[in-house]
Amino acid sequence: MTLPAPNLDDRRFQDLVDDAKRLVALRCPEWTDHNVSDPGVTLIEAFAFMTDELLYRLNRVPDRMYLAFLDLLGVSLFPPTSATVDLVFWLAAPRPETVIVPARSDAGTPRTELAEPIIFTTIEELAIPPRSLIAVGTHPEGGEPWVGDARLGDEAIDAFASAPTPGDALLFGLDDASGALAVSLRLDCAVRGVGVDPDDPPIVWEARTAAGWQACDVVADGTGGLNKPGEVVLIVPRGHVASVIAEVRAGWIRTRLVERDPDVPTYSASPVVRAAEARTVGGVAAAIHASTVDDEILGLSEGVPGQEFTLAVRPIVDDGAPFTVDVGAGGGWDEWTEVDDFADQASDAKVVRVDRTRGVVSFPPAVREPDGSLRHFGAVPPKGAPLRVRRYRVGGGARGNVAPGTLSVLRTTVPFVRGVVNRGAAHDGVDGERIEEAKARGPLTLRTLDRAVTEQHAE
Repeated sequence: MTLPAPNLDDRRFQDLVDDAKRLVALRCPEWTDHNVSDPGVTLIEAFAFMTDELLYRLNRVPDRMYLAFLDLLGVSLFPPTSATVDLVFWLAAPRPETVIVPARSDAGTPRTELAEPIIFTTIEELAIPPRSLIAVGTHPEGGEPWVGDARLGDEAIDAFASAPTPGDALLFGLDDASGALAVSLRLDCAVRGVGVDPDDPPIVWEARTAAGWQACDVVADGTGGLNKPGEVVLIVPRGHVASVIAEVRAGWIRTRLVERDPDVPTYSASPVVRAAEARTVGGVAAAIHASTVDDEILGLSEGVPGQEFTLAVRPIVDDGAPFTVDVGAGGGWDEWTEVDDFADQASDAKVVRVDRTRGVVSFPPAVREPDGSLRHFGAVPPKGAPLRVRRYRVGGGARGNVAPGTLSVLRTTVPFVRGVVNRGAAHDGVDGERIEEAKARGPLTLRTLDRAVTEQHAE
């Protein structure tokens, strides 16, 4: 049964006998013979046997019947969902070639004496290509942009207008788009006259995407807001594209002067940039709170309809990839795909159902018709055929909603990568549904079963 039924009273025969003997010792201390040969103990065992029969029937009503009806309606417990997060992989040093972080690389929280580590796995391959700076320019508010070569030589440029105005921007052109990369900008800067608070400069860093300028995640600003030579480390948004500014095509990043509260100090004169260079120092990959099980053998088919096999690890989480079962056939493997139900399936359809909470894989059943024939709701694996699941993920739950900076242990060795961290909090991790929640959901499911609702009014 899909929904596990509760025991309303889990006492059994021996439990009842032991309870009665304890009461005897409490209320009749002069009764000292508790051996099975004693007539009183015989009566206790007789009453315990009858009570055990009553409890056996009690455990089948009313909750058990209620859950049985829900099971007939197809109500099953929702499995847990996995938290997701972006992991930043930091290079040990900039590389002249592309560094590959393979999919299913693991990162986790540190192991402690009180808790096991929380493991996240990347769901995509991450390529970290080298990037360099090819252009530097300025774009004053309300004016035309100017772009020059990144090799400034002995010349220096003003980051903003001579009288800095909110909206003035300093432009940096990378040799290509750098979406989901961590980029380091080494700047030789100086500020003239009274400047800004280096811990809270009135500037923002942005990257140009197909949807316009989007904010970058500023990991560090060693220049104190363009006040001194230093390094600015940015994480470029995924939508970054190469575009043209002032007839120069590049992957553009800018720092823009913004308006703050009048009491916050701003630039009295434009900072000066004497030199600039860029390089790639890391990359970002999406990860989920789950681990992967590969090539699990379910067993051998008995060649009959309605077979069920239980996976070794559960619950199963949905990572977006289709769940499939391989059935051995003729020296190869046939792929059977997951469906929501077996209704209206052709008799030769190679399909399975998966109860992700219990970890049970079900093959199509057959129903005997009034004329005695069997109606198959899908194909039946041949007798003796080996069955395997090539890959599935397990885990999930609210435990994966970890805070920023907690995933700091790189559990997979990746060449040229020195560490990993989650800059943002993991989110969307939800525990599996409880029986009480499924019972409350049952009436709603019954009212809306097989009901279709139009998206909009039809004229």
